[in-house]
Amino acid sequence: MRRRLLGAAAVLAVALGGCATSSELPANLQAKSSHEAAHAAATATPSATPTRPDVPLRKGERFVEVRLPAAYTPTAPTARGTDDYRCFLLDPRLATDQLVSGVDIRPDNAALVHHVIVSRVPPSGVAQAERLDAATPGDGWTCFGGSGIQGIGVNLDDADWVGAWAPGGGERVMADDIGIPLTAHSRLVVQIHYNLLAGSGTDRSTVRLRLSEAAGSRKKALDTMLLPAPVELPCRDDRKAGLCSRAVSVSDVSRRFDERPATADLLHLLCGPVVPGPVQSCTRTVREPGTIRAVAGHMHLLGRAITVDVDKGSAKAQRVLDIANWDFDDQGSIPLRTPVTVAKGDTVTVTCRHDQSLRDRLPAFRGQPERYVVWGEGTTDEMCLGIVLLTRP
Repeated sequence: MRRRLLGAAAVLAVALGGCATSSELPANLQAKSSHEAAHAAATATPSATPTRPDVPLRKGERFVEVRLPAAYTPTAPTARGTDDYRCFLLDPRLATDQLVSGVDIRPDNAALVHHVIVSRVPPSGVAQAERLDAATPGDGWTCFGGSGIQGIGVNLDDADWVGAWAPGGGERVMADDIGIPLTAHSRLVVQIHYNLLAGSGTDRSTVRLRLSEAAGSRKKALDTMLLPAPVELPCRDDRKAGLCSRAVSVSDVSRRFDERPATADLLHLLCGPVVPGPVQSCTRTVREPGTIRAVAGHMHLLGRAITVDVDKGSAKAQRVLDIANWDFDDQGSIPLRTPVTVAKGDTVTVTCRHDQSLRDRLPAFRGQPERYVVWGEGTTDEMCLGIVLLTRP
């Protein structure tokens, strides 16, 4: 079940400045205009990833760059599909244990790339990953929902992620006292979500890691905790025919992404029963104490707002993420000014709000019938995901 949940494109990237200036608008319209402009930018065809100045290497750091082995032409694996999730196995050629302190993912064809997730494959998983790669013609393999490598990315408390990208992303350099462990002889799985509604052609993306030796380092390891929540957004006006039927919509998502069973149903097992509507949430219990250093959220184009709370509803409640005006092109992780300590038994809650009316305004939905929206891997499907980055004692 959990491997499916990790297929969300949790995207820890810097955003495009996609909105026009709104200062000339009345105050009560500025937020709405900014939100819709950001969504429109997300469905446009960018010519390239914006160039950002390199952050100088700090003491002990070096860059290691890996690239897709050849240009890849995305294709939807099903007749009705508009998305291709492809995993590529790359070798950073590490002879010793390393700490990753920055990740710079550079799509070669920004019009095609919806998001990228880079995961680590320990030496024990390399043979399995090589078999997956060899079993599929061409470079890489189809990987909706997760890498398909047993044991990789299935722990929601430590997702094996190294980094991720969304439109407009640049290098995210971590604080100098933290790093993501990468053991000697590890490989990388680069999962790329190609959105075929937005472009065509080939892609040969690049990943650049900022590395330093783990031996003798005083840096603390950074873990990624994932907080998926259901999406249960009915059609407007109480319509229930066709794709406005939950059962029909879930069946459609299952066919398009070969989900057996559907993630939309599995999330009910993880989060408990939900009442259909625009706002959904999920609460998880902290299993291992830690210190939250940064938080991010992920939704798609119908997202309006997302929050993450520690011990929500209690006397010691703390909100660690509050995005009141969701911008698809601004999915960057947000460092906390004051890190928040969580103990075993504390709770962390993600809450998302989605809005069907956005489909009337956004180019990506042109020609798409209204539907009952559930969790799905496609650009015009939806997700609700909190991403919590934390160190352990």
